[in-house]
Amino acid sequence: MSKSDKCAQESLLLRVVWMLIYFFVWQLAELLLLGIALAQLIIRIVRGAPNDALKAFGGNLSRFLAQVGRFATFQTDDKPWPFADWPVDDAAPIVSHDLTKPQP
Repeated sequence: MSKSDKCAQESLLLRVVWMLIYFFVWQLAELLLLGIALAQLIIRIVRGAPNDALKAFGGNLSRFLAQVGRFATFQTDDKPWPFADWPVDDAAPIVSHDLTKPQP
């Protein structure tokens, strides 16, 4: 086995370790996303509009899960947060709609 083959094998083993770690992180984040979705549903029923902060965090968490999925399926070698910045959607402003009033 050449030195570059051994280095590639060690790199692959390290990636497998990271994939296992991110698998457990994925499971926790998935439960958190479910909790946010249920909280938003309750808030929407009670207040008539979803919570803007939870809406933003839920969107960012969804983007994080997408990054984990891309890393796990070898679409990218870039590890997600905390090795990269937390995903934030700066392009889409959060707009709160008053759902209790009819929209024109």
